[in-house]
Amino acid sequence: MIVPSQAIKIVIATKPVDFRKGHDGLAAYIEKELGLKAHSGIIVVFRAKRADRIKILVWDGSGLVLTYKRLELGKFAWPAINDGVMRLSKAQFEALFEGIDWVRRYKPAGGRG
Repeated sequence: MIVPSQAIKIVIATKPVDFRKGHDGLAAYIEKELGLKAHSGIIVVFRAKRADRIKILVWDGSGLVLTYKRLELGKFAWPAINDGVMRLSKAQFEALFEGIDWVRRYKPAGGRG
């Protein structure tokens, strides 16, 4: 599992990408289509057309790291398909990576819960 610190920016590319793309293709997509810097240390989560697969690309300071995960049962929870990105908290990212429906998880107002 990838364990990001609180300081790292985590985003989802909300539009599905071609999962034949590797490190360089996804880095180019981040730069051209999302307007972000692939070598800035951000974590970018990509979705396939099938909701059971994700790719995660991150620059670790010395190279691009690409992680691929396919769920054996079920599907990942995703926001609506749009162009652009959606920011995730560390907790949302960890839930997404584990296959938990992070979209329905929220912190209740008032502090108790």
